[in-house]
Amino acid sequence: MLLTTFFILFTLSSTTPTKVTSHYSSSSSEPSPSQQSSPSFSEWRSARATYYAAIDPRDTVGGACGYGDLNKAGYGMATVGLSEALFERGQICGACFELRCVDDLKWCIPGTSIIVTATNFCAPNYAFTSEEGGHCNPPNKHFVLPIDAFEKIAIWKAGNMPLQYRRIKCRREGGVRFTVTGSGIFISVLISNVAGHGDIVAVKVKGSRTGWLSMGRNWGQNWHINALLQNQPLSFEVTSSDGKTVTAYNVAPKDWSFGQTFEGKQFDY
Repeated sequence: MLLTTFFILFTLSSTTPTKVTSHYSSSSSEPSPSQQSSPSFSEWRSARATYYAAIDPRDTVGGACGYGDLNKAGYGMATVGLSEALFERGQICGACFELRCVDDLKWCIPGTSIIVTATNFCAPNYAFTSEEGGHCNPPNKHFVLPIDAFEKIAIWKAGNMPLQYRRIKCRREGGVRFTVTGSGIFISVLISNVAGHGDIVAVKVKGSRTGWLSMGRNWGQNWHINALLQNQPLSFEVTSSDGKTVTAYNVAPKDWSFGQTFEGKQFDY
């Protein structure tokens, strides 16, 4: 029987299509020197995974991280929803993981791994215990994959599958992207296509007539501020979870408008 796991999807207004690098790996290579310097990145840890079958194109739209249409955003099906024990209330959005199937010779595809980006949240289901159907209930570390990704490392009949995971550096094409939405003095900015650690912990914005203004996390990787910033070029200062900061000066021109996406400086990786 086809096992389908459902998880919360949040809708977001459409954004300008962008290209984001995401990929599958056919082998479990050793971490790079930069990854080896961080134990949390080089260490394989145990978890489990299920999948969902996208039967409708709208299933790729939404997500608790706010990226909108994942195909148009460039993430495609190399994405994952995380259980509460991993989701970190949305701060983990944009982070990259390498997953490999283990301990199941019947269902695992030997020598394979996949690389996915965290884009969604798998909500707990307290009608079941964490051992009996509540796959995403605390304290379970659980990944929910599109079936396309799941089948890169295991046969779909595996169902609720044991696996190993580790954080890895994200590789992206182009710069960090800033999608500006809102109305009037309410400014919301979606941060996407982030290389390196991938997840963002702080954002500041600066107009040509203001100093640096701290933005608050609205949800996922959507950041907001109440400020009158129209008719002035915008600069952004973005800090990732490893403490690194990049500053993108004047990425939005003076005549920017809501709904536009701009590209700035990228993190090293």
